[in-house]
Amino acid sequence: MEKVSGIGGIFFRAKDPAALASWYEKHLGINQVPTSYDVEPWQQEQGHTVFAPFDQSTEYFGRQEQQWMINFRVNDLSAMIAQLESAGIKVTVDPEDYPNGKFARIHDPEGNPIELWQPKEIPS
Repeated sequence: MEKVSGIGGIFFRAKDPAALASWYEKHLGINQVPTSYDVEPWQQEQGHTVFAPFDQSTEYFGRQEQQWMINFRVNDLSAMIAQLESAGIKVTVDPEDYPNGKFARIHDPEGNPIELWQPKEIPS
């Protein structure tokens, strides 16, 4: 069976797409969509990606009308938290140390939840 090789893009509606794209670039380092084919788009590092549909009644995303949530891998969650907090962004840290790593949550300016995940090294 042929399989997809990864996520090629994440597309969602926004009240102010330009401002939101700038926020993601400034605070999370995600390059904005290139305006020409000569410019490289954001490149993610190789790593685990979880594709997980949730039950319609989940409260995990926050607001009931919220239909999606993105999870970004980070190399150093503590450094990312310090960076975000110094920019005035509220960070909720999950105090539990899970077998697969550590988590924190922020919201973008439009209220979309963003989960930050520092994966644990899994012995091979």
